[in-house]
Amino acid sequence: MQPPIPTLPPKERLILDLLIAQGPLFGLQLVALSEGMLKRGTVYVTLGRMETKGFVRSEQEAMPPGAIGLPRRLYYPTPLGERVVRAWSVMARELLPEMQP
Repeated sequence: MQPPIPTLPPKERLILDLLIAQGPLFGLQLVALSEGMLKRGTVYVTLGRMETKGFVRSEQEAMPPGAIGLPRRLYYPTPLGERVVRAWSVMARELLPEMQP
């Protein structure tokens, strides 16, 4: 049995585009860079789903001595995530040529 074909909803595409263009980012940085397309309440759910799919990976930030609160997570695109974006772009150009600039 073959693995399912990966899906790439718009929010996941946006996150991957930002990570590929900007480099590793924290969740709230993704929200800020998304120009209102990502919300604080859903970005971490989306990132968790993307980690499960293998599109992103994360590392927990080291907490400085005496720091309070939860440590932040830094997110990176994976090679699979980068390939999915490239494949999705090719598919969009082939299937929807009228939507290209």
